[in-house]
Amino acid sequence: MTQLNAARRVASPARPASLAARSPHTLDGLLLAVAVAGISLSGPLVATVAAPALAVAFWRNALAVVSLLPAVLLRAPLRRELAGLHRRTLLLSLAAGAALAAHFGLWLPSLGLTSVASSVALVTTTPVWTTVLLRLLGRRPPALVWWGTLLSFAGVLLLTGVDLAVSPRALAGDALALGGGLAGAVYVLIGAEVRRTTSTTGYTFLCYASAALLLLPAALLGGAALGGYAGGTWLKLLLLTLVSQLLGHSLLNRVVRGLGPSVTSTAILLETPGAALIAAVWLGQLPPAAAYPALLVILAGLALVIRAERTPTPPPPSPAVE
Repeated sequence: MTQLNAARRVASPARPASLAARSPHTLDGLLLAVAVAGISLSGPLVATVAAPALAVAFWRNALAVVSLLPAVLLRAPLRRELAGLHRRTLLLSLAAGAALAAHFGLWLPSLGLTSVASSVALVTTTPVWTTVLLRLLGRRPPALVWWGTLLSFAGVLLLTGVDLAVSPRALAGDALALGGGLAGAVYVLIGAEVRRTTSTTGYTFLCYASAALLLLPAALLGGAALGGYAGGTWLKLLLLTLVSQLLGHSLLNRVVRGLGPSVTSTAILLETPGAALIAAVWLGQLPPAAAYPALLVILAGLALVIRAERTPTPPPPSPAVE
């Protein structure tokens, strides 16, 4: 009996350990769903904001920095973390902010130059660029990641359609949107690297501050008015900051550490059908008939990417002993 009880004590930790290994991914999955819902509100909300595109991009980052400032000032561990950051980590955080600024600064103006369908389809190439950049950086994503990424992107094309107009103005808008998608991939990849050693709050504070500082001169040089808005516009900017920036982007930065850049960037594709469904409920704009099958296609592609990322890579064969 004593030996049996001892065996049970030795064997019993296996199940809790397995559950503990899965629970972080379950929590990350839930937080990712909240993040996608947050960024999905961005498009419909921006469409109702009576402010220039670059001004909206600046204020959503600047207001996020202001909201994070009390935590930085009042929390001693966070102050110590920021003060003791390695130079490489600091530079990468600032670079992520530059990539985020480029993402907003390229994509939002593209909406005024090309069709919304083309802009959305091209800016959502982020997961494709993420997979390509991972390959260029020496990591070999599994074939299932490639197929899942392409399947999810096909779902976006199913919803938005292919509407590439051949005119200098439209081509310029298409190029801006494509650049915004590439910048988004760089932002996700740098975030995944920095978040390995840095807290979410510390990283997002530096990232958003860097983005705001770069977007400010861009908005001023572009002639975008940064003030003089009606009270309703300021309320919408605050809502955009709270929901799309702090809940959306900050939670993406929170989960990218555990889920990885491939899963996180592919999940961002859900923003397109999510925005369509939110616009239907909030603005009364009925989603196109393709919204629902497109959502299923994107989810199927995301499932493939998650499965590929969760499949353990077999160890290399041991050299033969002669």
